[in-house]
Amino acid sequence: MRSLLAPTAVIAEDELTLRQELIERLSQLWPELSIVGEAADGVQALRLLDEHRPDILFLDIQMPGATGLDVARQVAGRAHVVFVTAYDQYAVQAFDQGAVDYLLKPLQATRLFTAIGRVKQRLAQPPAELGDVLNQLATRQAGAPAGRGSFLRWINASVGQTLKLITVDEVLYFQSDSKYTKVATRDSEALIRKPLKELVEELDPQQFWQIHRSTLVNAGAVAGVTRDFRGRMQIKLKESADTLLVAESYTHLFKQM
Repeated sequence: MRSLLAPTAVIAEDELTLRQELIERLSQLWPELSIVGEAADGVQALRLLDEHRPDILFLDIQMPGATGLDVARQVAGRAHVVFVTAYDQYAVQAFDQGAVDYLLKPLQATRLFTAIGRVKQRLAQPPAELGDVLNQLATRQAGAPAGRGSFLRWINASVGQTLKLITVDEVLYFQSDSKYTKVATRDSEALIRKPLKELVEELDPQQFWQIHRSTLVNAGAVAGVTRDFRGRMQIKLKESADTLLVAESYTHLFKQM
């Protein structure tokens, strides 16, 4: 470990775009911090932890290889941990009860600024033991539906040559198109490689309704339904001129509209 005036950190986050964003924002908000390693999975994070013995570990909870929870158990008071998570506020209660901090995806500059301030205050003290927090997180991760914490909350999508982080709340609808799935928001369209079948399993079914074999719509974006001259049901959206065809097998979703 280095001096408190020049602390070191390892970033463990499997999403390259988010990892780069976190590093860039840390360099702006905490220029004294030295990033000594980047990990894209849990196994790599453990190796970097042993190699560099950083003061701080920014740790994604859900990673391939060894999960963030597995890595955190190995930290065992060797580093201050800031969890990076897509969990909702219900699960975040576990963090608030422990001497650790967290960042919710997508990253917000104000939340990162707060986390940095708290970590700076804790650097003069030994890193917290994480047993109670990890037990609560493991329970929430394996347990039944705790709000929207178990559902997909954000995606990386291609807009031209650029990767853009989009929260699912921004999405008006998903529509499969050949090898890709189109992601339509109020302001733009983007493409992802994730098939609609996987999205159906990962998104909150109360928020996103399948209305066609190729289309998922954000229920909150629906303005109303109409019939075309052939009698087929169509959806009008609140913030888009697009209309979406509803397959006959899904018309029951709109019987009360």
